[in-house]
Amino acid sequence: MQSQAFSAGTARGIAQGYDVDPARSLSLHADAYTKTQWFELERDAIFKRSWQWVCHREKLAAPGAYVAVDVAGHPVCAVRGADGVLRAFYNVCKHRAHRILSGEGAVKRLMCPYHAWTYDLTGRLKGAPNTEHLKDFDTGEICLESVQVEEFCGFIYVNLDPKAAPLAAQSGDLAREITRFAPDIGDLTFAHRLTYDIRSNWKNVVDNFLECYHCPVAHKDFVTLVDMDTYRVTTHGIYSSHMAEAGKNANTAYSVDGVTVTDHAVWWLWPNTCLMRYPGRGNMIVMHIIPVGPDRTLETYDFFFESAETTAAEEEAIRYIDDVLQAEDIALVESVQHGMESPAFSQGRIVHDPSGSGKSEHAVHHFHGLVLDAYNQAAGA
Repeated sequence: MQSQAFSAGTARGIAQGYDVDPARSLSLHADAYTKTQWFELERDAIFKRSWQWVCHREKLAAPGAYVAVDVAGHPVCAVRGADGVLRAFYNVCKHRAHRILSGEGAVKRLMCPYHAWTYDLTGRLKGAPNTEHLKDFDTGEICLESVQVEEFCGFIYVNLDPKAAPLAAQSGDLAREITRFAPDIGDLTFAHRLTYDIRSNWKNVVDNFLECYHCPVAHKDFVTLVDMDTYRVTTHGIYSSHMAEAGKNANTAYSVDGVTVTDHAVWWLWPNTCLMRYPGRGNMIVMHIIPVGPDRTLETYDFFFESAETTAAEEEAIRYIDDVLQAEDIALVESVQHGMESPAFSQGRIVHDPSGSGKSEHAVHHFHGLVLDAYNQAAGA
């Protein structure tokens, strides 16, 4: 079921049980989490059309700085030009389609390692060895294919859809919220990365992130880090906000003595980026959820602090997230994936608290609605 063959009837079928009222709604059908057809559809209908996180702006601050990534299975590079302009391209040489850049770094020009076709930092072809005898060949007419790129709240995002509206326009008040809770976000620096290979569909990972209904049961230490009575979740357009005050008493997660950040401020941005501000020194954690297959997800946790050298408290916080919190969450979503692949489950009831508490699943419901909207758009419904 490729997206071009996707029908309105198929879209209606997968939406059965979903209600716009979260108090009446079932969750997204298990088929959407287990069947290859839906994963392939999402690659085209969601990930090729949405803003995808790349890096903190510090990596692309200097002329010639670049970062190469894959987006929805396509190689992409973001580059800071000699003129200071940020650009992004498909990371594909116009000669024989070889990848031009790998990883991250700084260059004065973009040279393909296959045949040394060379482009300037605006993507224009400047040199192609041994082509002087070709007929009707003009290097000035050849340029790398552009990709939309945007700096938003201190981070760089790209979008493969040339018609997509700017992220700043799509995201409503998100920039204002982030600036309020993390005014130092642009000044933070990369300190550490955690990586995970998870045996679960990417949507299960998002679902789990979007509710703290499971926290008192599954995260005994986390619920001492934050004051669950103050935990509130609000949905907006293409994002949701998850806010709580730091716990008032000693916690069993990590030390928060003398902290300057006393709020737990978290945002989920459609479809797969999570921005987290934990109690501690000035910080931001970016959780990037990368779909690989219907039952496999890669995940990165990038930690940004006031300095690249972590304090003892920050190292303790990283260890807690890696050894405890992530281990708990990965076990949960892998168990859920296994259960969804059985004949015993198709859909479950959304648990809704009208007060918007963290123990409500209304943000999960909001996410499911956006997924179904993408399915409907693919079907032309």
